[in-house]
Amino acid sequence: MMYISEFQTKDVVNVSDGKKLGNIGDFDINVTTGKIQAIIINGHGKMLGFFGKDEEFVIPWRNIVKIGEDVILVRMNRQIESSDE
Repeated sequence: MMYISEFQTKDVVNVSDGKKLGNIGDFDINVTTGKIQAIIINGHGKMLGFFGKDEEFVIPWRNIVKIGEDVILVRMNRQIESSDE
């Protein structure tokens, strides 16, 4: 078992290009089944949380390759589009 707070401290890395995407900021959970549908990544858009555009990336749960002790590996073969929500 793993707590949500443990997920949020891990770096999310794309195995397709080795790029660090950020950290998990939120989850998309199906309230009917209770299953996680996607993870929402806080990007590197703001400086100290104040300046610039805050980016978010939505990564479907099926794209998670491995959850390690320090990182979460995801496979994104195409460019990730930021969420405007």
